[in-house]
Amino acid sequence: MIASLRGTVISVGIATAVIEVGGVGMLIHATPTTLAKLRVGSEASLFTSLVVKEDSLTLFGFADDDERAVFETLNTVSGIGPRTALTILSVHTPDALRLAIQNKNESALTQVSGIGKKGAQRMILEIGDKLGPAHGAVQASAPSSGASPDILEALVNLGWQEREATSAISEARESNPDATVAQLLRSSLQILGSRR
Repeated sequence: MIASLRGTVISVGIATAVIEVGGVGMLIHATPTTLAKLRVGSEASLFTSLVVKEDSLTLFGFADDDERAVFETLNTVSGIGPRTALTILSVHTPDALRLAIQNKNESALTQVSGIGKKGAQRMILEIGDKLGPAHGAVQASAPSSGASPDILEALVNLGWQEREATSAISEARESNPDATVAQLLRSSLQILGSRR
């Protein structure tokens, strides 16, 4: 099991990055929030989860150990594979997901592409209290006032045109003026994704 890696970022795409570790380029699948923190040519350190299948070895990367633990718990739910688990973490932070499951908030869970009402109910039932209590990051995150340049840079690094990224950030900010930086980035990505 590869639990973490550290190396030089070779490339960053919309859903993956390549990090060179000891002369070997490792393809990492990650959430847009994690990918937005990576800079080509800089050193990066990620927690990882290796998913082994008959015909493939796929490495998933996370900014912190909590996100990896939530990813691995999501993979235990019937009908949720690693790609769907990563999609869930692209929409919800680990603490937002904990709160949605604790509060049995099906509508929050069905915001994720590919998760319907039955899937949300199955997540609530099968995960139960396995994720533990929220760590407080949902309430403690500061509002994103003045954070647009960072979000714009992250979206441009992920391959979006500056004009369309700026428009999506404005739309996301209008719909939720008190959004944190992470929430604003996620909303902007959802808006951009729906326009394609």
